[in-house]
Amino acid sequence: MNALVIGGGGREHALSWKLARSSRIGRVYCAPGNAGMRGIECIDYGPFERLADFAESHDVGLVMVGPEAPLCEGIVDAFRDRGLTIFGPDRKAAQLEGSKTFAKDFMIRHGIPTAAFAEFTDAESAIDYARAEGAPIVIKADGLAAGKGVIVATTLEAAVAAIQHCFAGVFGEAGSRVVVEECLEGEEVSILAFVDHHCIKPLAASQDHKRIGEGDSGPNTGGMGAYSPAPVVDDAMWAVIVESVLDPFLSGCRADGLDYRGIIYAGLMITDSVPKVLEFNVRFGDPETQPILVRMTSDLAEAVLATVDNRLSEYEFTWLDDAAVCVTLASAGYPRSYEKGKVITGIEEAEAMGAEIFHAGTLRQGDGLVTAGGRVLGVTATGKSIAAAVDKTYAAVNKIHWDGVYFRRDIAHRATQL
Repeated sequence: MNALVIGGGGREHALSWKLARSSRIGRVYCAPGNAGMRGIECIDYGPFERLADFAESHDVGLVMVGPEAPLCEGIVDAFRDRGLTIFGPDRKAAQLEGSKTFAKDFMIRHGIPTAAFAEFTDAESAIDYARAEGAPIVIKADGLAAGKGVIVATTLEAAVAAIQHCFAGVFGEAGSRVVVEECLEGEEVSILAFVDHHCIKPLAASQDHKRIGEGDSGPNTGGMGAYSPAPVVDDAMWAVIVESVLDPFLSGCRADGLDYRGIIYAGLMITDSVPKVLEFNVRFGDPETQPILVRMTSDLAEAVLATVDNRLSEYEFTWLDDAAVCVTLASAGYPRSYEKGKVITGIEEAEAMGAEIFHAGTLRQGDGLVTAGGRVLGVTATGKSIAAAVDKTYAAVNKIHWDGVYFRRDIAHRATQL
């Protein structure tokens, strides 16, 4: 059978790369894909009906969706109505990411630990609540905001400004409802797990670096790097996460009648050895997917098919003992305004060092590549330890250049300081 991946970023490049290595898969298509996807046939992204037509006419037996927006818009429902095999939650279940309020209510209803919060539909009430709670405090646009709708306000002035920006339409309709949330402190970790109607199985733990600046400073981004495994999730912590987060999540889906056959990504904060859910995402994380899939030795297509068929309990994931680190190379100015069209050099030299280069925002121009987005490349490498993987990754990163390239130099700093 053939496979179709929906999306065009680094996460989708990694998913396509992994599926292409499956003995079950013939050709891999990606809509729209990107300029770095060698061996993957990129097709136009279009309406769900047209994509489903393509899947039917090209022997596509497996569809994976990278971004959250198509999931929240109901692509799974549309494809399943056509009898096509697609991995992911349906539109109702995808509200776990599409609405912070929906997710928070789900967590409270099913006893999943999370930060204290309140939800608002007007700025005045939200500001009054923030003033009563004090700073630091977290302001979240309720809907999808491309990973940028969460503001950690360290002062009341910043909190008031963030609330006003949301209701002023900075995030569009996503900001018409706002969640104001307790600011948790501790160690953040990403837990991704496959879920079907009967079973939930976690993947290797990872840690993302969302802030633009070193030392986890500055505004949130889509992700500046990630590594796996995350040492903070030892055997004892895994047991707590399974008992307090993953098992209640599965029970909650059953109780609420959610058709969840896909992956759940729980962003957790470990506070005093207690994991609390910051957010649920209903798709693979980016850039966590890159180091996780590089470490995965089992067949991704087999895992996906088992999940869609509600046979996940029969499947076992296997992993490299080695660690993996991904560093995001971004355009100067990201996550705010940035220039495009900068000539990229050094990718071949980085690959020759053993790194996997996953493209996110690149465009082919003549015989070369130029930048075409905020996050441009994800450089991923493995090593016998996290420190060794860091060294190998940054050695490859240093081979790549364009005018204004920016990257953090401290990815995995928490793990290497242990």
